[in-house]
Amino acid sequence: MTDSSSGGGASPGGADGSVQYYKRDFWSRENLKYAKPHYRLEKASRIINRIARGRECTLFDVGCGPAALRPLLAPNIRYFGADIAIQEPEPYLLEADFIEGPIQFGGRKFDIVLAQGFFEYVGEHQSQKFAEIAALIKRGGIFITTYVNFGHRDRQVYWPYSNVQPFADFRASLSARFDVRRFFPTSHNWRHGEPNRRGIRDVNMHLNLNVPFLSPWLAVEYFVICRPR
Repeated sequence: MTDSSSGGGASPGGADGSVQYYKRDFWSRENLKYAKPHYRLEKASRIINRIARGRECTLFDVGCGPAALRPLLAPNIRYFGADIAIQEPEPYLLEADFIEGPIQFGGRKFDIVLAQGFFEYVGEHQSQKFAEIAALIKRGGIFITTYVNFGHRDRQVYWPYSNVQPFADFRASLSARFDVRRFFPTSHNWRHGEPNRRGIRDVNMHLNLNVPFLSPWLAVEYFVICRPR
């Protein structure tokens, strides 16, 4: 799925207020924009590699797009990904529409499940998708997700989003299925997009904490690290 830095100002859904879910024909084109790792993906890989700490483990990337995360991971992490539009089929990739069906990968369970840039697109299915992901995680496993900060001072809403809410509401819903261990901004930026200026980017890449008063206003998105209850 996509990165919020490509934001626009339009409201999600149809003209009658109904929720619109974009399908394979849309994502097969849109995902091509993210074939090269972007800022959030690079930061996610740093977090995952640190959590794995060199041990052999499996990771499931929900909404993986073109699977650009895979080459950024340490070799001890066995990668699996799924997306509504898979560009180049591989045994470790699954093409599936997770609005139409459950989140799964051939009955497997995983040490780490990642869903970044995913929940902004699930509309009314959010709670169900939390439950499906919780069922995929091995005992002692980790779930890492991201969610856009829609309270940003320069709020931008990417037009295909179908699930726009305050981050506090997203976290409260997540807590019904998961024990939230940590959450912190992907970055702080004056504009509602991940930083691309080298100095600001480098500082944010290593900053994994909330800054009182500043983060709710300038956090672009949030990482959330949790375990199933």
